Amino acid sequence: MPQDHQDAAETHFGYRTVPLGEKQHLVDDVFHKVARRYDIMNDLMSGGLHRAWKDALVSKVRPPQGARPFLLLDLAGGTGDVAFRVVRAGGEGTRAIVADINTEMLEVGRERARKAGLDTRVEFTEANAESLPFPDAYFDAVTIAFGIRNVPRIPLALAEMRRVLKPGGRALVLEFSQVDIPMLDKLYELYSFRLIPEIGRRVAGDAEPYRYLVESIRRFPPPETFARMMLEAGFGRVSFTSMTGNVVALHSGHRI
Repeated sequence: MPQDHQDAAETHFGYRTVPLGEKQHLVDDVFHKVARRYDIMNDLMSGGLHRAWKDALVSKVRPPQGARPFLLLDLAGGTGDVAFRVVRAGGEGTRAIVADINTEMLEVGRERARKAGLDTRVEFTEANAESLPFPDAYFDAVTIAFGIRNVPRIPLALAEMRRVLKPGGRALVLEFSQVDIPMLDKLYELYSFRLIPEIGRRVAGDAEPYRYLVESIRRFPPPETFARMMLEAGFGRVSFTSMTGNVVALHSGHRI
């Protein structure tokens, strides 16, 4: 369903309609429950393919080699997965700030950064994507992987992403999409609604967070609609690439 009316009094939490002000609390509760098993969750939901999809995102970021400064903002990236990939792909001048609204996710990321020896290059900060605590034109690139659909007011988040980008900077949004290939769509539905919650129950002891995450994918707009939302937020050179039978889409836009 298109998200053109994000400023209305109600929004969606999975397939439930809830007051707009309640969605963030409900999303926070989901990620509080899965924080320590977030990477396992991504493997379960994607069959491990999220690693290849994130590699495709990093290849679009193209962090520079050498000492030239390059600063990435990774939104809703609490565990640090995307940020770690970008700084490893770049040179010594590449750094990243991970912004997430969930404190448990951020703590997982900080622990991972310390263990990986990346804590001097990746910083973690608690922040709301709808109101970022950063100056205008501050970042060379902004990314968000599998997080934009959980933002209550997506147009506000897109506007903030554009605001904090330097002129010429690029925003990249990786998000699940809507499978529309005959037969594959039926198999995907079966896997998503039947198997993922059951695996979540067995692995994490709770099926509900996984059920919400699957349902939230179905509520996210198709790629063409989201591309229009990026244009409406002021991005230029907007495009998207569908991957793996339209299971996911990688969206791109520049601050012109």
